[in-house]
Amino acid sequence: EVQVAESGGGLVQAGGSLRLSCATSGFIFDDYAIAWFRQAPGKEREGVSCISSSEGVSDGSTYYADSVKGRFTISADADKNTVYLQMNSLKAEDTAVYYCAVDAWAVWQQCPRTEDEYDYWGQGTQVTVSS
Repeated sequence: EVQVAESGGGLVQAGGSLRLSCATSGFIFDDYAIAWFRQAPGKEREGVSCISSSEGVSDGSTYYADSVKGRFTISADADKNTVYLQMNSLKAEDTAVYYCAVDAWAVWQQCPRTEDEYDYWGQGTQVTVSS
């Protein structure tokens, strides 16, 4: 059974940083796509960033939404089966519940950006940025 668990959210002042973690288990951390989505109050869930890896096809392909490009960095630690989202220069508009989503045993040249492609989701972690 694939399990996904986010951590690292919290309250931070504008301009500050947080690092979110997405710990996974239940699949071999070789072929996958893992994404971060977020949902702010009263808004639809949106894609933030994703990463995919598949030997011979994609080695750490990443994507960032325009709103976070240059401020957020996604990375993966295969030894820990964990994906991180380093968030710097946080803004009030980054306030949301952040969800990690996994497409396990997946071969992607580029990580998919739509929710429908991800089968396993975490419970979410709240990020609040005070202005």
